[in-house]
Amino acid sequence: AKARTSIPIIGSLNGITNEGWIEYASLIEQAGADALEINIFFIPADIHSTGANVEQRYVDIVKTIRKSIGIPVAVKLNPYFSAIGNMARKLSDNGANGLVLFNRFYQPDFDIQQLKVLPNLQFSDPAEIRLPLLWLAILHGRVPVSLAATSGVNSYNEVVKYILAGADVAMTASTLYRNGIDYITVMNHGLRNWMHHKGFESIHAFKG
Repeated sequence: AKARTSIPIIGSLNGITNEGWIEYASLIEQAGADALEINIFFIPADIHSTGANVEQRYVDIVKTIRKSIGIPVAVKLNPYFSAIGNMARKLSDNGANGLVLFNRFYQPDFDIQQLKVLPNLQFSDPAEIRLPLLWLAILHGRVPVSLAATSGVNSYNEVVKYILAGADVAMTASTLYRNGIDYITVMNHGLRNWMHHKGFESIHAFKG
């Protein structure tokens, strides 16, 4: 991807435990990634684990990776911390260059006729932007990191709203599954038209 394109390439590394982070982060950097997103897919199901333990796990992983690679590191956060603002500050203080709001953990369903667990995945919809929108607006200008918005980006409308809240980046996946990769062109065109009608000559003019 790095050899064939002129855009930044960001590697995404998923994990739960502390093992393997350094090795794989280093390999992604060596492959040419411009930055690394770490997706700590950790659901604290241990009823003896405290909130402080969970937060420290995130901080320790960021510190470990930050020492091992030179490219920017972004952390994909979930919305379940009791004090998201404080958590954002701690991650920034310990080496995170960016935050991605918010991660969507897989949430199972039940088939009550077959009595089976259904690990089905639902695409996101625009209604899901409200919570990340809130926290992007709260964190913008208060934590010295780049802010990326994810969840619910189905059209240029959500891109505009996220940028208004202070996002540097709007991430999308579900709408590309629905409409194809070329839909990126449609979203960019919609964003440019909106900016033209509102008299904005740059993203910076209305961000935040």
